[in-house]
Amino acid sequence: MSKLGNIGARLYRGEVGYDFIGKRKIWYGLSILITITAIVGLAVRGLNMGIEFSGGAVFTTPKTSVSASQAQHQAESAAGGHQATVQKLGGGSGGPLRIQISGLDTKQALPVQEELAKDLNVQVKDVNTQLVGPSWGEEIANKAWLGLGIFMVLVVLYLAVAFEWRMALAALVALIHDLTITVGVYALVGFEVTPGTVIGLLTILGYSLYDTVVVFDSLKEASKDITKQTRFTYSEIANRSINSTLVRSINTTVVALLPVAGLLFVGGGVLGAGMLNDISLALFVGLAAGAYSSIFIATPLVAELKSREPQMKALTKRVQAKRAAAAAKEADQEGPRADAEDVDAEDADGAAVVGPRQQPASRNRGRGRPSGKRR
Repeated sequence: MSKLGNIGARLYRGEVGYDFIGKRKIWYGLSILITITAIVGLAVRGLNMGIEFSGGAVFTTPKTSVSASQAQHQAESAAGGHQATVQKLGGGSGGPLRIQISGLDTKQALPVQEELAKDLNVQVKDVNTQLVGPSWGEEIANKAWLGLGIFMVLVVLYLAVAFEWRMALAALVALIHDLTITVGVYALVGFEVTPGTVIGLLTILGYSLYDTVVVFDSLKEASKDITKQTRFTYSEIANRSINSTLVRSINTTVVALLPVAGLLFVGGGVLGAGMLNDISLALFVGLAAGAYSSIFIATPLVAELKSREPQMKALTKRVQAKRAAAAAKEADQEGPRADAEDVDAEDADGAAVVGPRQQPASRNRGRGRPSGKRR
């Protein structure tokens, strides 16, 4: 942990860093590939819409020894060919069943309930039945789309006012990126889309925006009065902002993913809670995609849009000119220094071949006297 804290402090001070902005084309290509895969999965497999959106009936049985596959076959036979989805609730082989049959109306539900009770060897009164009409499901879907649209508009307006329109546009692209990947994963996995899924999608949008706004706030503070200096370009300051908040984003995402993973793999996989599957899968995929998009998509896109401004282009030219002048000055200083070193070397070589060294005059004063002493 101390090493991680030391790395985080060095990233914050700008002593070390990774060039996220310079390699943005790699992240763009990876995101496009993932997004295309999600869209293809959505187009080929489609979403498994729950009865809350498509209409139908849900039957919840008491504990039974009948397997989920047998119950599915019996439910489809009792429903006259309507598609059925069966889920075992709770662990073990003797748990209750949740049987969902789409397209059933009120008149068809009662005979199906009686037939299921007979096939599963349980009492008819013990089979709980819930009916959802297709009009109600359509209304829920329309409200979900309306809520998502209002959320997007409010987010764009807030970011445009609090920051600038380029950051609002980049955040919107990142949100669409996260939603597309999450919905594509739902299609590929085959999980049922329920109101819990909508709740999860709206929740991950908030998490995605949290990381994005943290980086944007750091970038806004660091780029204040940027045109009055010639040390860094806008892209370099954006890269420093990502690195300074990188450890915080990773820590926040990991801490958020751990309980969501518990819900997904323990609550949904082991305990068999259907609603937990719907919410936790959306949260798990969305949190990971949101952390990725805030670092690799949103901020590099802002830097690219901002660098196209005339002021930022002029700043880049001034920074490059200053660096070129500094490099030329350093090269000029290296030339005389090298010449001086060569002269010193030649003097040293000449001193090595000179004849007998001349003695100081003071050493010859006593010579020629008998005692050789000085008077």
